[in-house]
Amino acid sequence: MISDLLTEAEHKMEQATEHVTSEFSTVRTGRANPQLLQRITVEYYGSPTPLQQLASISVPEPRMLVVQPFDKSTVNDIERALQTSDLGLNPSNDGNVIRIAFPPLTEERRKDLIKLVRNMAEEGRVAVRNLRRHSKSDMEAMHGEISDDDIRRGEEELQKLTDRYVERIDRLLSHKEDELLEV
Repeated sequence: MISDLLTEAEHKMEQATEHVTSEFSTVRTGRANPQLLQRITVEYYGSPTPLQQLASISVPEPRMLVVQPFDKSTVNDIERALQTSDLGLNPSNDGNVIRIAFPPLTEERRKDLIKLVRNMAEEGRVAVRNLRRHSKSDMEAMHGEISDDDIRRGEEELQKLTDRYVERIDRLLSHKEDELLEV
């Protein structure tokens, strides 16, 4: 029973770590990254549609993204969605494709982005700790069915799991900070 709880906790901690990774991928660094546009939705025939369904996104140069719509009539809609996004991008279109140049980040913007990714990492660590707390209370609820020694061993194993995933989030944060500080 304890091993089932530990397996479930590990699975949920893995999901929390993957969520932090996907959140980090949406933060703009100095380089062009197609994942930045993952959350962009375009008003297409009256309904919000993910950009990936309307266009292909490529990286011809380290500081440029090219968005090539499948349907040429959506160029202006896609450009409008990119301009109104919170990414601070300035797209330009030539009627067929949209080019997005990434200017170098200012020092102030880098510091703001580092604060943002630190907050994202802290949310991930809190999620992992909450999972530990829930699993620990589930283990303690089994008191009587399982010996105290088994519960204690399960809690120790749960703590090791928690430490491993928190450390993983810290490594992801460190890597993202290095990426943001890279000029």
